[in-house]
Amino acid sequence: MTLLQRLALPTLAAALLATTLSGCAPLLIGGAAVGTLVAVDRRTTGSQLEDETIELRAKSRLGELLGSRAHINVTSYNRQVLLTGEVPDAATKQLAEQTVAKVDNVRSVVNELGVMSASTLTQRGTDVYITGKIRASLVDAKDLTATAFKVVTERGAVFLMGRVTQRESERATAVVRQISGVNRVVRVFEIISEEELARIAPKAAAAGALATPAASAPALTPLQPASAAK
Repeated sequence: MTLLQRLALPTLAAALLATTLSGCAPLLIGGAAVGTLVAVDRRTTGSQLEDETIELRAKSRLGELLGSRAHINVTSYNRQVLLTGEVPDAATKQLAEQTVAKVDNVRSVVNELGVMSASTLTQRGTDVYITGKIRASLVDAKDLTATAFKVVTERGAVFLMGRVTQRESERATAVVRQISGVNRVVRVFEIISEEELARIAPKAAAAGALATPAASAPALTPLQPASAAK
């Protein structure tokens, strides 16, 4: 990835937020569709599709149940679901977890919902910007595979998901802790062995090489969870 591409990541992250709010068409980055990221993911294609389905179903059920009474983000990785956002009371927090746990194929739920007023759009924009900076820093860390990590930021708390080794978990945590605006790092990883990484990494790299065309500057076009590290 070129320097220009790396520096553009925070901007792209902010654009993704705008896309979500406005319902615009998806982004193409550097001439490569988002499908490129699917190709280099350490999950199987089936698992990625399953996670997408879990997120859609969970969001739909929570929306029907709670409406505008809560601000809840749902992130699924290898059927482990992370709940972030804000709810008005402890009972609603528990209800949200129970509702998501009943969605087909959900393996476990990590409930990090805050009992408090909903975050402002300004705070959410800041969180998106922090996520962009984290992704750029992970790219900079040459001993890490940036695409192995899913990053979720909520009110300055950063949640890291992915199938990673213990070494990668500790290294990524150290990288994220150095980012301005991060007040907490929570690891929600599925830890794998170095041997398993050696088996899956070549396949992901080969798939990424086939899926990614040569590109210059980026373009915008219309489980076992580990404990929290503070």
